[in-house]
Amino acid sequence: MNIISGFSKLSETGKMEILKRDISFTQEQLDFLSKPKEKYDDYTEIVKKLSENYISNFSLPFGIAPNFLINNKLFYVPMVTEESSVVAAAAYAAGFWSDKGGFRTKIVSTTKSGQIYFSWKGEIADLQKHFPELKEKLIKAVKPVIANMEKRGGGITNLILNENTKQLNDYYIIDVSFETADSMGANIINSCLEIMAAELLDFINTKFTAPYNNTEIIMSILSNYTPECLVECTIECAISDLAKVSGELSAEQFAMKFQKAVQIANENVSRAVTHNKGIFNGIDAVLLATGNDFRAVEACGHAYAAREGNYKALTSIKTDNGIFKYTLRLPLSVGTVGGATKVHPMANLALTILQNPGANELMQIIAAAGLASNFAAIRALITSGIQKGHMKLHLGNMLIGLNATENEKKLVEAYFEDKNVSYNGLSEYLNQLREVNTDKSIKGNHKY
Repeated sequence: MNIISGFSKLSETGKMEILKRDISFTQEQLDFLSKPKEKYDDYTEIVKKLSENYISNFSLPFGIAPNFLINNKLFYVPMVTEESSVVAAAAYAAGFWSDKGGFRTKIVSTTKSGQIYFSWKGEIADLQKHFPELKEKLIKAVKPVIANMEKRGGGITNLILNENTKQLNDYYIIDVSFETADSMGANIINSCLEIMAAELLDFINTKFTAPYNNTEIIMSILSNYTPECLVECTIECAISDLAKVSGELSAEQFAMKFQKAVQIANENVSRAVTHNKGIFNGIDAVLLATGNDFRAVEACGHAYAAREGNYKALTSIKTDNGIFKYTLRLPLSVGTVGGATKVHPMANLALTILQNPGANELMQIIAAAGLASNFAAIRALITSGIQKGHMKLHLGNMLIGLNATENEKKLVEAYFEDKNVSYNGLSEYLNQLREVNTDKSIKGNHKY
């Protein structure tokens, strides 16, 4: 696999030929891509079972961002998004960083957790006294459930009694920590917690008499807040190398302006939310492509951004000694086995395109996509402005909405090549074209 130039200019067939050259697809996957009509019914039968009250399919574009060099390994990154410029922006950033060491990523930690919330009428000290015995019983009760997880190197890593419930004083928590290996783990965590909750009630009823055995399980559920399932991604180069992307700014001016933009996002919540949304443009697109839970990752990421009491950017920056260093650090809980990742044909295909990564490697790929999207967005903001590139790419969507013909599309694209694009401007120009064509048609059909 090599760095590719001009991937976006290839036809769909041309792009597929490149992918077929570099990716080991199965014949079934190739048939699915090359014969969508023949495979549509099979595809629908799978998709309709993923949710309830099915009536039809909703399609989103499945695109590829090439040239992602991550820890010295090249990737084509599949991205599913309806927003114009997201894939292009990620690909642009990936291409720029590909000859500067690419994206350097590392897993900080991979722990996930779930909680059993319960009421307890007795003294907590009494429960704490028996907790070592209870802990052993709870772990033993779920051994059959986590057997496969343990075979993959995962399992329960900790189990603690938590009485820090702040304002409410009539409930307690048992916190259970998990390593879920290549599985996202939601279902298995919830199954373990519910089994443990029943075992907790049985234990209390055995050990204590009324009223202390009058215990109620409030709920047992995993937490989508996974601050100990962390990944870090960094891009770094000499400030002078930024001249290729600095537009009319010098490389030094670009670096300083970029740094100021990040600093603003770390102290101004209005900017921080949009800054982080730019990160999730890339992250969500890969999560969707691979069949992962983008809602859980987003919720966790935003909570993590506010963990110190103020909502901040998820990135940090240094521009010391002539070096530009930009880092993203965030929690990412993903899986490559189970759920839609294996059931959904396109999710399975996406993982094939990514060379079948494990969960840890997928975390790192997704983080790189997020940082690439954010870098491209800030670069546009501090140079030409975000709308110039975005609206040019959004032009096709607007032309579809205005029912433009193929000939009109060509004329419009040529006209707006060196102009700012707006819906009103586009609509007015199309009306002018149509008035001229109508006038010509009337004159051409007039008989003297």
